[in-house]
Amino acid sequence: MGGFEYDITKYNAQEFTRMAYFCSEKGVCGVEEVPEGQLQVMREILNHRGAEGWELVQLFFGEEGVVAFWKRPL
Repeated sequence: MGGFEYDITKYNAQEFTRMAYFCSEKGVCGVEEVPEGQLQVMREILNHRGAEGWELVQLFFGEEGVVAFWKRPL
């Protein structure tokens, strides 16, 4: 029958103090001035969850941190 299960996780803003996704007035979006250490934190999160069978669906960045939406097959 298939299907998916979903999970939502939140990561503290202190881990991502300089990781900010933004869009300019012209609609150009990107990540600016992200230190390697913070990229490594995100890489570790993605690899850890991926090893558990979770696939990242979406990330949302806010003042308090990052919220990640995950799915994996049932």
